Amino acid sequence: MVQAYILIQTEVGKASTVAETISELPGVIQAEDVTGPYDVIVRAQSDTVDELGRMVVARVQQVDGITRTLTCPVVHL
Repeated sequence: MVQAYILIQTEVGKASTVAETISELPGVIQAEDVTGPYDVIVRAQSDTVDELGRMVVARVQQVDGITRTLTCPVVHL
């Protein structure tokens, strides 16, 4: 199982709507609108890194109002 945080920048005034929409996607554990340089932070999981990448490109980045994403896989050192 691979988990990652997805940091999302949105259009002005869209953070709440984006977080709500993304929270319903398969593989998303949690989606919260936050303050700071990013507007939404998502915790997601998938079986493989490739599947995680496909989820971000095919589902997350297609949500209306998103301008940029940064995916940060969780590592256990």
